[in-house]
Amino acid sequence: MIFGRRKSPGTPSSNVPGTARSAPGPATRVATAPDSAAAVPEEASEDGSEDSADELGRPGPRFDRHSPFYIGFFGGLGFVLAGWLFGQFERIGGVLILIVVSLFLAAGLNPAVEWFERRGMRRSVAVTMVIVLFLVGVGLFVLAIVPVITEQVTQITDNAPGWLDQLQRNKRVQELDDRFDVIDKVRDYVQNGNFGQSIFGGVLGLGLRLLGALANGFLIIVMTLYFLSSLDATKGALYRLAPASRRERVTKLGDRVVESVGGYVAGAFVVAACAGISSLIFLFIVGLGQYAVALAFVVAILDVIPMIGATIGAVIVSAIAFATDVKIGLFCVIFYLIYQQVENYVLYPRVMSKSVDIPGAVTVIAALVGTALLGVVGALLAIPTAAAILLIVREVFIRRQDAR
Repeated sequence: MIFGRRKSPGTPSSNVPGTARSAPGPATRVATAPDSAAAVPEEASEDGSEDSADELGRPGPRFDRHSPFYIGFFGGLGFVLAGWLFGQFERIGGVLILIVVSLFLAAGLNPAVEWFERRGMRRSVAVTMVIVLFLVGVGLFVLAIVPVITEQVTQITDNAPGWLDQLQRNKRVQELDDRFDVIDKVRDYVQNGNFGQSIFGGVLGLGLRLLGALANGFLIIVMTLYFLSSLDATKGALYRLAPASRRERVTKLGDRVVESVGGYVAGAFVVAACAGISSLIFLFIVGLGQYAVALAFVVAILDVIPMIGATIGAVIVSAIAFATDVKIGLFCVIFYLIYQQVENYVLYPRVMSKSVDIPGAVTVIAALVGTALLGVVGALLAIPTAAAILLIVREVFIRRQDAR
């Protein structure tokens, strides 16, 4: 029995010679092949493929990056972008200065945190202890010292016209006054209230200009405490930006930089505190007790400024002492001449020997550049910044040059 499809009578058999086996599918496919081939370009042209590209032309070569147009256009665009960024940085310059000062103060408080850590405290407990002591110190200063300073500054301002009258009796001063009218100009300046502000306002940051500096002082305190509490996390995040092969060396260099900056800031405050305390004791001894607290505080604040700070403080105190009594003025001049020698050659080297080690010429240049850029704040930050740059140069650039 044969199983399969029944053949129709009119269908020729495939076994018959000379006949071709017909299959509807393949025959249709072969027959319609030219039509489908002709239809392909139409579909391709509708889709925007090769024929569409041929109609629009072939893409040309890439733009020459060395052409004058390319260099001029993107150079000008970069110049405009740099100018815009510079303008934005200039607008937020005051905030950036506050942030930098807060970072340096946090680095200065970090040695105290490490001191507590070496005595068995955890980092969080040590940071909390330092923050509490810092806030207590600031609170006691505001409550106890600021009113006294304000009162004494007011007394100095009120007594200044009388001191000018005494100076006018001097023959040499009278000659200068006749030629340049100095006394009258100074008297008008003092009586208008600008004398105390010019001498004490920018230095103290409190007292007569307390309201103007209160916001900045509060921001500095808050950011300092925040940076101090997150100092390790911040350093770790920055160190992770370095490649893994160099991360260990970058970590060690960064820790050395932070340690040197913190040591310098802490040492500068120690030296300034010694200058202020010694001035306070001396002024009480020579009979300037009514101005002793204010003048000692001025000396301490100015002593933080490298190179010229101590000299400016000594000039201010000596001038007021001369206006009060000539003998007291001479005693002040002799005292500050001796004290500055002791500070420069005994106290300062011992305190700073473990934190910064920079040549004297670099100190002078750094102080001048910092003062020209940021004023008093730049002078304060110049030496630790120069010390950090010198450390990086010695450990990276000079070592690389020696290895060649």
